[in-house]
Amino acid sequence: MFDGASEAKVGTVLPDIQKSKDERNIAIDKVGVRNVKFPIAVRDRANEVRHTIGNFTLTVDLPSEFKGTHMSRFLEVLNEHGQEISVANLPDLLKGLKERLFAEKAHVEVYFPFFVEKKAPVTGKSGMMAFDCGFIAEANGSYSVTSWMRVPVATLCPCSKEISKYGAHNQRGWVTVKVKSQDHVWLEEIIDMIESSASCALYPVLKRPDEKWVTEKAYENPRFVEDLVREVALRFDQDQRVTGYEIEVENEESIHAHNAYAFLARDKA
Repeated sequence: MFDGASEAKVGTVLPDIQKSKDERNIAIDKVGVRNVKFPIAVRDRANEVRHTIGNFTLTVDLPSEFKGTHMSRFLEVLNEHGQEISVANLPDLLKGLKERLFAEKAHVEVYFPFFVEKKAPVTGKSGMMAFDCGFIAEANGSYSVTSWMRVPVATLCPCSKEISKYGAHNQRGWVTVKVKSQDHVWLEEIIDMIESSASCALYPVLKRPDEKWVTEKAYENPRFVEDLVREVALRFDQDQRVTGYEIEVENEESIHAHNAYAFLARDKA
């Protein structure tokens, strides 16, 4: 959609349907663009910059009197922040959205793969492991940001271990969290808290001595989904920086046709 300056350059004035009056008197909470791929820079615990690809959702509120928003302006604001977005300039991005779209509220969600080098527990063989991470930021009078993460882990069933002569069924579990904090929490720190709550962490490279260690580690630390969600909650409760959280655990059960699931949310304030 052309703005006034753009229309002046092409020598014509086109109708602005988005600004036309809407008679239904219904305000919209969020309207904008989704599934926008754009480079993003994220700092790791060593304070080094990691370059990755972000999947963005950019939205603002829309008053009841307007028919629509100007979708192209979301992309203009995003590209005006350079060839790469960083977590540090998310507040500026939100401010730009509010100003360009004359909105009271602006909301940005960005999800990206975050790569961590992990060494096997016995042999030390190293490999890169990807974690799904993200940030949910909002400007609504004040600025707030929530960290999002989805971490794969290994879980072993306590009931199966207890009732079986030998062995116990195990599976891959997924722990998804939203974390609010009053001070910076590194993504690797959240990963560590989640992995240490599981039966065992996952590794990108395992040799036979590592596989033996992982198998025995999981057997010694059986976890229901209920155990896992509580263990993660305990670690968040013990961290004074964390002010609130949501934890979702889902196990891809290896001997059932269904998944096991648990959810817990808490506002520490």
